Amino acid sequence: MKRTIDIATADGTCRAGLFQPEEPAKAAVILFMDIFGLRPALDAMAGRLVSAGYAVLLPDLFFRFGDKPQFDTRTAFADEATKARLFSMLRETTQAMTIADTGAFLEALSAEGHAGPVSVSGYCMGGARALNVAAAFPGRIAAAASFHGGNLATDAEDSPHRRAAEMKARIYVGAAGVDGSFPPEQAGRLAEALRAAEVDHVIENYAGTRHGWCVPDHSVFDEAGAERHWTRLVTLFDETLVH
Repeated sequence: MKRTIDIATADGTCRAGLFQPEEPAKAAVILFMDIFGLRPALDAMAGRLVSAGYAVLLPDLFFRFGDKPQFDTRTAFADEATKARLFSMLRETTQAMTIADTGAFLEALSAEGHAGPVSVSGYCMGGARALNVAAAFPGRIAAAASFHGGNLATDAEDSPHRRAAEMKARIYVGAAGVDGSFPPEQAGRLAEALRAAEVDHVIENYAGTRHGWCVPDHSVFDEAGAERHWTRLVTLFDETLVH
């Protein structure tokens, strides 16, 4: 079900997991990781989408930093050196880089037989990237979802809300109940931008959950909230990609 592939990008080779169902896939999905990088928990999430009939590409967005340890989500932020390393990699992997890389990811999916419309789901740092690539590739990305994604509507030049007018995809944003990286004022700003651009979108608050609730190895994993997220995500993809 899983195959590791190497994808050539302008900045080097990106290693990615390609997960495929036994039967022909309904369509393809790109899964954008959280800050802790590739690991078995994300493989399991990709497998969940495979069980729903989708092929999934899970790329290492931190490939520019070469070989890395597998970070422990429960202790990584408690160790100052590890925390500093993770946030350094995050800062140095810009939105523009991920957008450029996504061009290569889409080409790789086409080469694997998935040349049609694609959806993207991003978690944590991947959330804003999912929305930005939807704007960058409106002819290919049909749906984009962000779960506990931060900084979706800030004053930064690369804030996704600034590119709402370029989005043709259906957009879903699942926000943690209390999340300093996506406070209510950002949610309102994003909603206004999407409404003004006439983007088909939903912004939903998962009350009682915390940033990171969807990912099974995260310290704040919330099983009920995660199941709700799976229902929303698969419904979004089925409604958008399956005809």
